[in-house]
Amino acid sequence: ESIMSRIRPFDFSQKNAVLVPVAALGVGGMLLCWLRSGRKIKTIDMGDGWWGAGERPPKGKEDTSIRPFKIETSDKEIEDLHQRLDWFRFTPHVEGAAFHYGFNSSYLRKVVAYWRNQFDWRKQVEVLNKYPHFHTTIEGIDIHFIHVKPSYVPHGQAVRPLLMVHGWPGSFYEFYKIIPLLTEPAKHGLNESDVVFEVICPSIPGYGFSEASHQKGFDSIATARIFHKLMNRLGFKEYYLQGGDWGSRITTNMAQMLPQSVKGLHLNLVFVTTQGLGKMIRTMLGAYVPWLVGFSREDARRFYPFVQKNVYDVLRESGYLHIQATKPDTAGCGLNDSPVGLAAYIMEKFSTWTDKSFLHKDDGGLESKYSLDELLTNVMIYWVTSSIVSSMRYYKENFSKDPTLSVHKRVGVYVPTGIAAFPQEIVHVPRVWAKDVYKNIITYTYMPRGGHFAAFEEPKLLAQDIMQFVRKVEQL
Repeated sequence: ESIMSRIRPFDFSQKNAVLVPVAALGVGGMLLCWLRSGRKIKTIDMGDGWWGAGERPPKGKEDTSIRPFKIETSDKEIEDLHQRLDWFRFTPHVEGAAFHYGFNSSYLRKVVAYWRNQFDWRKQVEVLNKYPHFHTTIEGIDIHFIHVKPSYVPHGQAVRPLLMVHGWPGSFYEFYKIIPLLTEPAKHGLNESDVVFEVICPSIPGYGFSEASHQKGFDSIATARIFHKLMNRLGFKEYYLQGGDWGSRITTNMAQMLPQSVKGLHLNLVFVTTQGLGKMIRTMLGAYVPWLVGFSREDARRFYPFVQKNVYDVLRESGYLHIQATKPDTAGCGLNDSPVGLAAYIMEKFSTWTDKSFLHKDDGGLESKYSLDELLTNVMIYWVTSSIVSSMRYYKENFSKDPTLSVHKRVGVYVPTGIAAFPQEIVHVPRVWAKDVYKNIITYTYMPRGGHFAAFEEPKLLAQDIMQFVRKVEQL
């Protein structure tokens, strides 16, 4: 009995020694899983809004119809444009200016002459109308979009809905060259017929043929909610998203808002913050030992020299942003009154945002990637709709609430994500940094060429990357 009495306390203490840590590990593990799952399901509140003029009508009384829309023009509209082009006041540039001072005025003379004497707006309207256009009213404003379905779908083939969102100073027209590649890939030499899309391209409210908000505060969250409502109204419960520029921010917000509706998110621009001591240390180390901070050799090549590529180049290219984020209406009124001023302001972005080296060319390299008809058609969408001011206001509405565009990064993106990193994009974001926000990156592609306006400039490359991404998502 004496021996047994000694053994029992020993056994009991041994059990405690084993069971207590095991229990602690179990509880800790469950707590960790709970915390992780809590983070994964954290979303942006969808909320609601009213952006129309006057008071919101009673529930159930709002017009939810989808109405066919057609772009039209008139003799009066064209005559007014020609008269304003005739009144263009030329300002000589300094010798050797190229595009270092902005749009080269000698080349601008050539553009204006082409616009006035050769550009056929009626013909371009026909080009714009080749895809079906629609209007629908959401939260009090008319939303414009094009909706393109495949002309032929093989038996048993699933068609995947894809919402593509543009940015500034672009428009829905940016997607005209990529749409046929996505809706009819086999016909255009893409052996990717197992992936076929129907494509929906809306105009951001305040851009082109989408009505501008009549109220203050219309930002990317409001846009994301409206575009979710649009897709729901079209009958889609699940869909893919694609975006660059503001389109990247809007589609990211859509994935953060209703992740259950988003099958996959594909981006050709990623917004991440470079602030913080940790990022600063990683940036410094990456210049010497990139592998230590998760950078690939290609990341290092695109990212360094850091000050030149991430400070000087960004400062040079972002002057417009400060104006539009603070006093958009002041600069905007001049652009809305002068087609030449508008063209110079918009088309200059299609120069250096396409290729930084175009800064040194007298013609800004514009016609090496685009035709004047394409560039002027995009400008005309802003001109005939008088939407340049409202498009510029979008910067103020977003930056006044979130000056660093980082607030929404506190909500992770857990939907499958694909990133196409184009080498001439304004800022390169390594995969390891993108993962701070996008937790489920399925594909990350170093694109061989191209810049900011990917769909407009390199439609085939972008289409192939979207297809590759979607194929992988469908196999998950």
